[in-house]
Amino acid sequence: MTIQETVLVLKDLQKNYGAKQVLKGIDLAVESGQIIGYIGPNGAGKSTTIKILLGLEGDYSGSIEIFGDKISDNNVDYKRRIGYVPEIAELYDNLTAMEYLTFVGELYGLDHRDADYKAEKLMEAFGLEQVYHSRIASYSKGMRQKVLIISSLLHNPDLLFLDEPLSGLDANSVMVFKEILAVLAAQGKTIFYSSHIMDVVEKISNRIILINDGKIVADGSFNELREQNREGTLEQIFNQLTGFNQYKAIAEEFVSIVQEV
Repeated sequence: MTIQETVLVLKDLQKNYGAKQVLKGIDLAVESGQIIGYIGPNGAGKSTTIKILLGLEGDYSGSIEIFGDKISDNNVDYKRRIGYVPEIAELYDNLTAMEYLTFVGELYGLDHRDADYKAEKLMEAFGLEQVYHSRIASYSKGMRQKVLIISSLLHNPDLLFLDEPLSGLDANSVMVFKEILAVLAAQGKTIFYSSHIMDVVEKISNRIILINDGKIVADGSFNELREQNREGTLEQIFNQLTGFNQYKAIAEEFVSIVQEV
């Protein structure tokens, strides 16, 4: 049985962009083995939180501990234990998957031969062994997404940040990937899963954190959130807590315009 440990602690995390305050005091403690659905409307502060944790944003106030150590501009060791799939990523089209993945593996400290071995085996597991030595420029969107997923996991991270990771994947690959996340969590890995596809977040997450206007407005399992808010689906809970209840009226207006002569 995997022993739980505290992986991440945020205390009063605040962030301004000029006069606009994006994060307004985020307090959060995350244990190992959790799959966290980190959701919220556009502009709520989700991406800003993730970028700060990845070391891509500075000039914040509050404290952050990852793996028991406070992060700072000079502390980058924790990054070797983190994996990241961004929502939009530019791959090096002129490289082959082998060249790209071994490059990423070496950045994380893997030996070139070890990175090559693992990358090829992971490509094979995803059904991409035939294109391992082909240029990424020839890949479909789904194939590119699989390469991104492999690159985030190649170094066996303990903390994984996923931003819309299912983009472009076919139905079978989605099932495989969801099972991969379950296996990783069972082994004690911690996963932050950010998506606007509420039914997927609802099904894979054992903890859901909803952020709105720079603050956490809900934190708990799906069943706990449903009991607290008396709504049936995560999408309905999301709409209730973020105050977005005009979607039916907007949809009806949109269709009426489409049908105008």
